[in-house]
Order: sequence, then structure tokens, then C-alpha cells
Amino acid sequence: MADKKATRESYGAALAELGERYDFLVLDADLAAATKTGMFKKKFPDRFFDCGIAEGNMMSVAAGIAATGKNVFASTFAMFAAGRAFEQIRNSIGYPHLNVKIGATHAGITVGEDGATHQCNEDMALMRTIPGMVVISPADADEAYAAVEAALNYYGPVYMRFGRFPVPNLTAEMKDYKFEIGKGVLYREGSDVTIIANGYMVHLAVEAAEMLAAEGISAEVINIHTVKPLDDALVVASAKKTGAVVTAEEHSVIGGLGSAVCDLLSENCPAPVLKVGVKDSYGRSGKVPELLEIYGLTAKNIYENAKLAIAKK
Repeated sequence: MADKKATRESYGAALAELGERYDFLVLDADLAAATKTGMFKKKFPDRFFDCGIAEGNMMSVAAGIAATGKNVFASTFAMFAAGRAFEQIRNSIGYPHLNVKIGATHAGITVGEDGATHQCNEDMALMRTIPGMVVISPADADEAYAAVEAALNYYGPVYMRFGRFPVPNLTAEMKDYKFEIGKGVLYREGSDVTIIANGYMVHLAVEAAEMLAAEGISAEVINIHTVKPLDDALVVASAKKTGAVVTAEEHSVIGGLGSAVCDLLSENCPAPVLKVGVKDSYGRSGKVPELLEIYGLTAKNIYENAKLAIAKK
């Protein structure tokens, strides 16, 4: 079994380690202990700035720093980054296409006991609408680290989504793994149905494929870590091969990965697509395993939807 680690932990570690090789600044909104940017602060106190509980102002500060030619990360919870500071991200970072990297932690239902006000299930939908914004939701610790370095080497605004709850590190077990912005990762080849997932749901998609295999059903599993730009070629090719698709995301089924896949396939390869994700509802406070069951974010639900998608061919 792969080791488990929260992607927010890897985000903090990546900033601290990459800070030795890259010249960049880090901003936080009074949450350095939770977002794990405190690791960077400890090593590079002169390159870290706490902007306080003023997320919109922090994004404007980040924009100003980027306008001088410096690389900068701005970090807070996903709800406060994508939600509270949307206007500043849209107008001050996105519109001038500035080189700001947004590290948004505590995304999705797996925030757990913090409840509905902090469980942001709308952030990828919001960020997808900003022209030129790259949107990334890494699957595990190693992929999170790779995403941070890729963002550093990319010019333009990037939104990265990290989780609080530990997740199996499947990437560490893959041979010849390479993270590329806009390129998906094929985890498993199949012929009967395609399962497209990202973030916390990737390891559950792999589990679902194993359940299907036990019944003689061949599932192709793809990790689409970059929701925007989408890996159009990989998604279309897989949909053409299998003829049925299931998407899985720890996010609303409105506007996220599932919507991006549906938009693409409706124009290029019409096929039945079923979405596993948070339906049109808010989150709630509770233990993570219980919340995952309540909202259907499980391997069993992916497995059941895969069989339904196959039946719709």
C-alpha cells in the first residue's frame, strides 16, 4: 500500500526545498501553519510576507510583486482564494496575465470538521472561467511537488488545489512519471469504459477499476491533473476507444472536471458521460470517511457509475 500524505504537506515542502534553487517570494493570509507555507517562512524569512486576514489585498500585493518581474506564490484556503478574492484574481492577476502562482489548500469535502463554510467545492469552476488561468489539482504528494516546480517554470497565472486529508502516494510507484502542465497521466489501459479523475479521487478511480476487473470489465484510468488546459487528445482518444466515460472529482459536478470533459466530448466524440462528485449542495461538518460516503465520493460509486455508463452505449 502506498504511503499516505496530504498534498498541502507536499506543497509546503516543495516551496521550502525549491526556494534553495529558485528566486521567488511567498505570501500568506495568516494561515501559514495550515497551508504549510510556514516551512518556507522558517528557511527564508526575508522572502515571506504574512498579509493577514485580507485575501483580496494579498492577491493585489502578489500582482504588484509580479509586475516588477518577480515570481510569487499567494496562499490561503481554497474558499478564501477562489471565493473571497475572485475579483482581485480576475482583474489584477488574470487580466494582465501576471506571473502569480496561487496555492489554495483545504479544498473540497475532505476539509472535514471545518464544515460547509470552508469546504470549497466551487473553486475549479470559478478559476476555469478566468482567461489564461491554468488550473491544477494534483493527485498525491509527489504530483503536488512536481506541480509546484512546473508552475515555477511556467510564465503566467496558475491556480493549484491542495487537500488537507492524507491520500495514497501512487505517483511514487509509477515508472517514468513526468508531470507536464496540460498533459494527463494514463494510469491503466482499458477498453470498456474510461474513468477520468483528479485530486483525491484518483486513487479511488484505480480502486474502482480493480473492482471492475474482478468482473471482467476493462477500465481505462486517466489522471487529468490539469483541468485547464485540458489534455484534449488523451481524453478524446480514450473516449473513442471505450465509448463510455465516468468523471470523478472532489468538487461540484457543475463547472469542474466533469463539465470540462463534457464540453470537449460533445464537440469531438459524443459519448455517455456520468459525473461522480458533489451534487448541487453544500458540504457539512463531519469525519472525512463519513462525508465521502454521504457525498458519494467512493470507489464503489465510481464502479457503479462505470457500469451504468457502459449500459448507456
